[in-house]
Amino acid sequence: MRAIFWSLSCLLLAGCATYGGWQPTVDPRISKSDTLSRDLAECKQLAQEVSGDPAKKAGIGALAGGALGAAAGAVLGAASGNAGSGAAIGTAVGGLGGAATQGLGADEQYKRAYIKCLEGRGQRVLNS
Repeated sequence: MRAIFWSLSCLLLAGCATYGGWQPTVDPRISKSDTLSRDLAECKQLAQEVSGDPAKKAGIGALAGGALGAAAGAVLGAASGNAGSGAAIGTAVGGLGGAATQGLGADEQYKRAYIKCLEGRGQRVLNS
């Protein structure tokens, strides 16, 4: 029962994953100001397409991490005489770890793609 609770909690947290409204800071003195707003909008869209859906990636990470954690936890729990508790703890830890890893990876890919796109269009990005 605990394992199901933790698995659902991980999926709920994964569903909250977004890019957090991050936007690169562009130096207006060096950049092309006449195309800046268009470039920001187009590069944001392209970066989202390149990096994929962070909630979906976090959800996949939660499921994979939860499954691996459950197996490892069951083995360790069996050694101490309680495989069920070990599996539940392993599911929770593995699920949260997998969700965080995949979600952060998608976020970093988004930022890199956004910056690369802007720089390719002649914009000077300061927070790269």
